[in-house]
Amino acid sequence: MEDPRIYVACLAAYNNGYLHGAWLSANRDVDEIYAEIQEMLAKSPIENAEEFAIHDYEGFGDAQLSEYESIDSVVKVAAFISAHGEVGGALLADYSIEDAERLLDGYYHGSYDSEVDFAQRLFEDCYSDAMPKDLCYYFDHEAFARDLFLSDYFSVEAQGETHIFSTL
Repeated sequence: MEDPRIYVACLAAYNNGYLHGAWLSANRDVDEIYAEIQEMLAKSPIENAEEFAIHDYEGFGDAQLSEYESIDSVVKVAAFISAHGEVGGALLADYSIEDAERLLDGYYHGSYDSEVDFAQRLFEDCYSDAMPKDLCYYFDHEAFARDLFLSDYFSVEAQGETHIFSTL
């Protein structure tokens, strides 16, 4: 996964028809990023530029950043994604950092080829010994997966795999 970074634009320049900004790595200290933003603003084609906005970002997976996201928040999201990779970014599309961390710590069941693959392995690990072997061939793993993922489990797609979680 690529290094999370943001494109910070000078709003004074933007409002006057100039594109002036800088791509900044988000995997650094908040103060370092603010220093680079101030440096970018000092080089603006518009004198005394003070305001900036995030006009683009990459390396954040499915996580969404707003134009006026705080730099502190950007650094926290970048650190989480750097620690957990694409699956972390996929979780941040729908969950707060705190909930995503809790999901990864206590509710993560690993990565599988599909939800049906997970259901088949769960069936084999937990229920296949209770059934006669001849009947196991007739078990509907797709229907079982559908039922499991109605309320007990959910999945996110990342890195070409299906990552399975229990619901909170």
